[in-house]
Amino acid sequence: MIREYDRKLILEDGSEYLGYGFGDFGDKVCEIVFNTSMVGYQEVLSDPSYTYQAVVMTYPLIGNYGMTEEDYETKIPTIGGMIVHEYNDSPSNFRSVASLSEVMEKYQIPGVSGIDTRKLTRSIRDLGSRKVLITGVNTTLEEGLEILAKTEIPRDAVSKVSCKKIWYSRTAREKYHVVAIDCGMKMNIVRELKKRGCRVTVVPWNTPASVIEGLRPSGVFISNGPGDPADVSEVIETIRQLRGKYPMFGICLGHQMIALAYGAKTYKMKFGHRGGNHPVKDVATGKIETTSQNHSYAVDASTVDGTGLTVTRINLLDETVEGLACEKDRVFSVQYHPEGAPGPEDSVFLFDQFVEWMERETKEK
Repeated sequence: MIREYDRKLILEDGSEYLGYGFGDFGDKVCEIVFNTSMVGYQEVLSDPSYTYQAVVMTYPLIGNYGMTEEDYETKIPTIGGMIVHEYNDSPSNFRSVASLSEVMEKYQIPGVSGIDTRKLTRSIRDLGSRKVLITGVNTTLEEGLEILAKTEIPRDAVSKVSCKKIWYSRTAREKYHVVAIDCGMKMNIVRELKKRGCRVTVVPWNTPASVIEGLRPSGVFISNGPGDPADVSEVIETIRQLRGKYPMFGICLGHQMIALAYGAKTYKMKFGHRGGNHPVKDVATGKIETTSQNHSYAVDASTVDGTGLTVTRINLLDETVEGLACEKDRVFSVQYHPEGAPGPEDSVFLFDQFVEWMERETKEK
């Protein structure tokens, strides 16, 4: 018996995609984006940077290895939705403790399968990221377009996903103390810092610079996170007050906010970078790193001159800025995710560089 469609997508351009629901069956308006990773749907689902976004997975089969307790990047997923070609609700993996649909239902995340994800991805490439309504199959196009026109994507994403109070992650091999400003931080970042002997104190996004100084860090880390970096003025001001006082490392949204703190500008990309295969070139050495990325915004290269920052890395696909540094202030940042999860591990050495900068600072004192 042919299964009848029960869910659909309605996009701002008037296009519709029929499919089958899994996870939560509530209606939701999100920004639609795509991710080209071949594995790691659990890490994608639990990455806070996908807040208010419906992610189209270009790999055709999703759900086949289930979900495990150890691989979450945040405790409570906040992704807007997940769109897949084929969903497998009978996972086969000895580590699996739940199906993807069960987890999505628990956290009220809608999913749609049976979609022609190749066609949808090409549409996003051609027309850009835009609003999408995930809804029931009986919602008319006219009704859907009216809902889309009246619904704005919230701009409070960082405050939504950041921790609400200071928390600590200790290690038995403690050498350095890193204060991490949580703008939607992935847990693998904490794991990588702890591997290198760092005790990590995680603070909410709006923690004042004076409080961070009172914690007496060896270095300050600015995390990844969702949304427009210009909306997070509190963190930008904190960076301005702390730069030059401690070694500082920023990833993704942290990279963008460091650029804004120094006077550069950012802009929204047509469809962003999301996946585990983006080639990035180190300007100084010519070395190529295959990187994991997830962002909608980028630093405007034409605005970097005169800020005190230098461009250290560029994307070989579109020449966007992938790295910045200010040697004088001991500040550096990258647009991509050296911690992977999911993704390659080519860039994990950047955590070693951060530790080296903290070690050098300790010796100089």
